[in-house]
Formats: sequence, structure tokens, C-alpha cells
Amino acid sequence: MEKVKVLIIGSGPAGYTAAIYAARAGLTPVLYTGGQPGGQLTITGEVENYPGYPKGIDGPQMMMDLRAQAERFGTQVRDGVVTKVNFSGYPLKAVVDGTHDLEAEAVVIATGASAKYLGLPSEQKFANKGVSACAVCDGFFYRGMDVAVIGAGDSAAEEATYLTKLCPKVYLVVRRDEMRASKIMQQRVRSNPKIEILWNSVPEEVLGTDEVSGMRVVNTKTGERKDIPIKGFFVAIGHQPNTEIFKGQIDLDETGYIKVMPGSTRTNVEGVFAVGDAADRVYRQAVTAAGTGCMGALDAERFLAAREHEPAHV
Repeated sequence: MEKVKVLIIGSGPAGYTAAIYAARAGLTPVLYTGGQPGGQLTITGEVENYPGYPKGIDGPQMMMDLRAQAERFGTQVRDGVVTKVNFSGYPLKAVVDGTHDLEAEAVVIATGASAKYLGLPSEQKFANKGVSACAVCDGFFYRGMDVAVIGAGDSAAEEATYLTKLCPKVYLVVRRDEMRASKIMQQRVRSNPKIEILWNSVPEEVLGTDEVSGMRVVNTKTGERKDIPIKGFFVAIGHQPNTEIFKGQIDLDETGYIKVMPGSTRTNVEGVFAVGDAADRVYRQAVTAAGTGCMGALDAERFLAAREHEPAHV
């Protein structure tokens, strides 16, 4: 059984920032990178909206830089996936890759969330070449171009509305003859002259050669197929937090996001802190993830300092 002071589960901006702060505080953190080392930004092209990079930066390069910074201050960054946790007692326990047992005095969860996609082969083909799951992140690259948003909820309505600030035409592809979005969001979409709603429609294929040039949609009632020229294909059908292993160990909301105490990263289990997209169903940006990573490390540091000043633990 390996004993560590601070265990950070997951990488990405949240995990690496937590590691930087924890390491500089002398907490000798151990970070496991997870199944997708570096998180969602490793499958992102150019990042233009992270402060401090006036010319933008390549997503994978940004994650390599953050990893190097964390390691510079003494973080042990290890490849591996935490496959099981036991937070019922203290110290907190975890298992890596099903075989390696750990005990930690504090745990920072930074497992992130994964965007849901439609599952079309052409979707994967054009990833970062016109297909995106984040209009706020990538919409700027399609300014002056026609784009499409797939989805019927608040996220899709918000993405479509946001893109009208940049694009002359936004197609909103809705599977049924009604939207799931709140009434106020539906009203904004319907009243926006730049948005055309394609009711009872589903995308069948993303079209293009080297980059997206259009989409083929099918009418679910008539079976009619139609090719529509676009340059950007934004999927807004939700995100899935990567929190499966924490079910029954800490409090999650109805969609799987980790619940934290207001104004902090503390969970309902002492010594366990949640940062980044695993606990953020609203913003899901690299800069907000990094901010909560800082908070998580500071919360963990204060927790450990308080324990040191308590009477001896049995």
C-alpha cells in the first residue's frame, strides 16, 4: 500500500493547476493522468481564449507546458487510470489500473467531462476540421461563415445564439417538432433572424474533403434528405462527467456532476475536493477549470494544515 499526501485524479488544466499549487506548497502531490492525458484540450486545435497567449497556442502543447510546470515544482505525474476509490474511511483509498493500492491524506478529483457526440464516422473524420462541441471555444474560427448547431436543449440554444454574433447564418437541427430548451431560450432562438430551425431533422453525414463543407440532414417524418452548405458543425447534445467511479462514494447531482460546497471545492467527504469540468456543468472552459484547480489545491492545503493542529488521530 503506497501512502501519498495529496492524490490528484486526472490531468487537464484543472488537475495540472492543482498540482502546481500543491507542489509549491510542499504537499508532494502524485497525479495520475487518466484515460485521456491532458483532458479535452489534447483533442483541440488552437486555443485562442486562454489568457497569456496573444497568438494562441496549440491545445496539446498547452497541456505539455502545464505538465512540465507541475513537474518542475515536484509533482509526480504518472500515466495510469484510477479505477476504484474508497472514501468511507480515512486515509482515503484508491486503486490504480486495478492493481496498485494507494492511501491519500487528501484527494483532488479532476476527471473532467466528455462532450457527447452523435457517433457519425464523418464526425470523427472532421474533428478540429469543422466539427466542434464548443461554440465559445471555436466559434471565432468560423466568423463570417454559415454553421450548424445540433441539439434542442438550452446548451444548443445558447450555442446557436452565441454563433449569430459571428456568423451570418446558423442552422439549428432539432430531432423533433419541439425543443427541450427553456421557454426564454426558445423565444430567443425563434426571434433571431439569423437562426433557421430545421425541425424533425437529424444529421446523417458531415460533408467535405479536407474540412467541413456541408451536412446532410434527413427529415424524420418524410425521409427527405437535404445537403446544406456549412463550414462549422457544432454538436450541442450535452456532456457526460467522468465520475462513474465516484458513485456511492461522494454526492453527485442527477446528471453525475460532483456536488461541491458553495464557494469552495469541498465535497461532502472530508479531504476530497472536486475541480474542473467534473464539478462544473455551466462554464466548462479551460480558464475556469484552471481557476478551480487552484482552489482545490488551496482547500486541500488548508484541510491538511488543520489536521496537523488537531489532537493525535486514532
